[in-house]
Amino acid sequence: MNPVTLDPNTWLIDGSDNYLLGIRHTGQVLFEEQSPYQLVRVYDTLDFGKMLAVDSLVMCTEKDEAAYHEMLIHVPMLAHGAVKEVLIIGGGDGGSVREVVRHPQVDRVTMVEIDEVVVRASQEFLPSLAKDFNHPKLKLIIDDGIAFMEQAPDASFDLIVIDSSDPVGPAEGLFTPAFYQQVYRCLKPQGVMTVQSESPSFNQPAFTALHQCLKQIFGPEQTHCYLTIIPTYPTGIWSFNYCTKGGSHPFKDCDRAAAATFAETHNLQYYNPDIHEAAFQLPTFIRAMLQ
Repeated sequence: MNPVTLDPNTWLIDGSDNYLLGIRHTGQVLFEEQSPYQLVRVYDTLDFGKMLAVDSLVMCTEKDEAAYHEMLIHVPMLAHGAVKEVLIIGGGDGGSVREVVRHPQVDRVTMVEIDEVVVRASQEFLPSLAKDFNHPKLKLIIDDGIAFMEQAPDASFDLIVIDSSDPVGPAEGLFTPAFYQQVYRCLKPQGVMTVQSESPSFNQPAFTALHQCLKQIFGPEQTHCYLTIIPTYPTGIWSFNYCTKGGSHPFKDCDRAAAATFAETHNLQYYNPDIHEAAFQLPTFIRAMLQ
């Protein structure tokens, strides 16, 4: 078998010094702009549709983004069961907003994204994700999410979603105890928070450090790690953390019949009540890491 030659003009390479993930694209960059925070690009890939990349790191692709956004949003929404007020920190591609507004009981969604270039690029080239930026329930704020949390009133949200990029650059502050203390303060009693928490196979230090941080703030019994599969992310396995302020268990309290009806009604591509529960059943090596 001949070795593959990677043309840097047609491959995006994501990874680390010891692991590389390559995604082939057409060679045409559909969007490119250096914001005050990062280099934002949109590519047209050969197998995964359009792809959003920030500083040459994959943020999402059209083909597999549902595995990320559906699990980040519907797990806490359906476990809680009565979310009215939602805050999203990050989420500039629009996928999290799209999933939140599928739930009719939601009264208001506040989204705080630091980089308007990501929003603009997604609106133009990823309309399947960014289609609800003009939704009447959404208040979009272009600002620093950390500063917003510091100024937000106590107990003001039923659900807080941290839809951030990796812990470098503008997202680095979203992985600190000080930030999550503010998140805890701003959750209503029984409120829920979910956060993308890196890959347990690719970025183990960040994965374990964030989980331990959250356990200290929310408590071990209120902090639960769960997993999803995203082929275009390094190693393909990705994690979230579900934390409550004295609220519902992530799957024991979930109404499976309601979850099944919701998934079928909205033709969800990844989420269903079985995967909701199974996502919390961690492999032994991950359990050991988190202990």
